[in-house]
Amino acid sequence: MTDETTVEEQSETQKKDAPAIAKPVLLGRKIGMLQHFKEDGSVVAATVIAAEANVVTQVRTKERDGYSAIQLGFGRPKKKERLTKPALGHLKDLPPVKVLREVRLDDVAGFATGQEIGVDRFQPGDKVHVVGTSKGKGFQGPVHLHHFSRGPKSHGSDHLRRQGSVGSGTTPGRVLRGLRMAAHQGADRVTVRNLEILRSDPGRALLIIAGAVPGARNGIVMVRKA
Repeated sequence: MTDETTVEEQSETQKKDAPAIAKPVLLGRKIGMLQHFKEDGSVVAATVIAAEANVVTQVRTKERDGYSAIQLGFGRPKKKERLTKPALGHLKDLPPVKVLREVRLDDVAGFATGQEIGVDRFQPGDKVHVVGTSKGKGFQGPVHLHHFSRGPKSHGSDHLRRQGSVGSGTTPGRVLRGLRMAAHQGADRVTVRNLEILRSDPGRALLIIAGAVPGARNGIVMVRKA
């Protein structure tokens, strides 16, 4: 009886886990940074990412959708009622998730809704690309945004941190496209490439990655093998 139960549990686990892919991808949440000590005693700055198992919420195929991709769900809401009715209808019988992201794949054979992808797909020494949203810094002037030189401070000057001339008046008689001026800074999609996995902890669903990754604490990031 025990052997049969073990075989059934193993088969259910195999069905629950998504198939292996050459470049696994995972959604996670940036916790913060710390110092990581390597075996040789050297210390490096590292980022800790909490990445509980991602759930495959939808599979897109070329025959039906025109392209092949999988949709991953990440993060459990505190209350199921906090999700909208369209989101709950989309998930159907799957557990509620807060974040949904689509990932293009060349082949989606073997993928099915309800399967899971965890941090065990990544091993120490793997190189990964991390995608996140950079910190938003609001509307910034040209001195801060583009490192322009400031104007004079003395003799009643009102151009201490202003733009200055933006073009001639007669010809072309307009501001040229692409001119560096004051603008919104940050809150952009940023990819940091070829970072190293220092530690993978499936028991606590944590990844420790060398270096800094985009975004503030608790920001959602996507980790993909290089």
